[in-house]
Amino acid sequence: MRIADPGNLLEQLPGGVPARDLCTWVRDGEGLVGWGRAAAVTTSGTQRFADAQNWWHRNVQQADVEDEVELAGTGPIVFGSFSYSPYSPAGASLVVPRIVLGHRDGTWWRTTVETVEQVDEAPENAAQPSLPPPTDLSYRFAPVEPVSASRPRGQITFTDGALSGEQWRAVVAQAVRRIGDGQVDKVVLARDLLGHAEEPIDPRLLTSRLASGYGRTWVFCVDGLVGATPEMLVRLERGLVTSRVLAGTIRRTGDDEHDLALAASLARSSKDLEEHEYAVRSVAEALAEHCTSINVPESPFVLHLPNVMHLATDVAGRTRNGGTSLALAASLHPSAAVCGTPTATADDLIEELEGMDRGRYAGPVGWMGASGDGEWGIALRCGALDPADARRIRLFAGCGIVAGSDPHAELAESEAKLVPMRGSLTG
Repeated sequence: MRIADPGNLLEQLPGGVPARDLCTWVRDGEGLVGWGRAAAVTTSGTQRFADAQNWWHRNVQQADVEDEVELAGTGPIVFGSFSYSPYSPAGASLVVPRIVLGHRDGTWWRTTVETVEQVDEAPENAAQPSLPPPTDLSYRFAPVEPVSASRPRGQITFTDGALSGEQWRAVVAQAVRRIGDGQVDKVVLARDLLGHAEEPIDPRLLTSRLASGYGRTWVFCVDGLVGATPEMLVRLERGLVTSRVLAGTIRRTGDDEHDLALAASLARSSKDLEEHEYAVRSVAEALAEHCTSINVPESPFVLHLPNVMHLATDVAGRTRNGGTSLALAASLHPSAAVCGTPTATADDLIEELEGMDRGRYAGPVGWMGASGDGEWGIALRCGALDPADARRIRLFAGCGIVAGSDPHAELAESEAKLVPMRGSLTG
């Protein structure tokens, strides 16, 4: 049922809940938050998307649902995040929270999972994973009492991940040479940074700070993966498909007048326009297989975020085959925005040069409802909390490398992309 406005969505998340059992998907104060773990599954390998979708479909089929609100995000909801690579041990994680709060267009609601059995995880690396049986999910709506997020204390230090900044810059230079040799048109290279706090890191603090500083992004938390992505991989609502493509970046200076000049230069940059064109083309081609029509603007616009500016294009279409939002996300992943062009060659180069497992960084993250409608972003500007040590977190940033890329500039861009998470951790 509809409820009265309880206040800031993210501040309703209660304390004392393990990070793996907190879920958020919030932008500009609207979206979904959840806590508790009524049901969950992990999948892995090349079939991780299909296995996850089959598990959700089987659960929904047995759900007893009362939905008086009937907005996107009401009724049965599952949050999910997926590894970038099918070979990553991180796999995919889907979580059905016990409590979900939602806010959209001035309407607030609460969903409660009343009866459910805990499920076992699917075996890793199975050729044909045996998924858990459907769980008995009954949903109802009830009033909510707001709970404010705590503010933990403690310092945090950062150390290099798989590569130092200097080593990563050399890797970028090597990639530029490969592009010059004609092996690949574009490749996206990522780096990681390790954070170690004096006290356990509260994901509620991170999401609250990210939402405050980066309100135009989608602030997410799924099974310990926390971040604020500016990139919507795909949204599906009543047959309408939309995707926001970002590629081509410039760092902001804090001087508004200077930043306007930088935005104009970004819009004219042949290097950035080339990188952006690859990303848009890959998304449009993938969506075309699922849509009766596709609308792709002729030129990108400049998206202004607090720390950087991106070239952005919003692609839209109408589905033809009734596929789910997760199926669409699977068909789009990995896009040129996180992999490169051609995809297979760029992916091989990433495996050769990056020297690390991306885990669930750069994979789809978001939510899906019973009808298959939902929203899936790309897990960017994010960090993965260490499940074995709540004081540790691994941050990620990536840059698209093309023929005109400068390794020094790409390193600076990666540092700018680390700012949201570093700032949220240090305050």
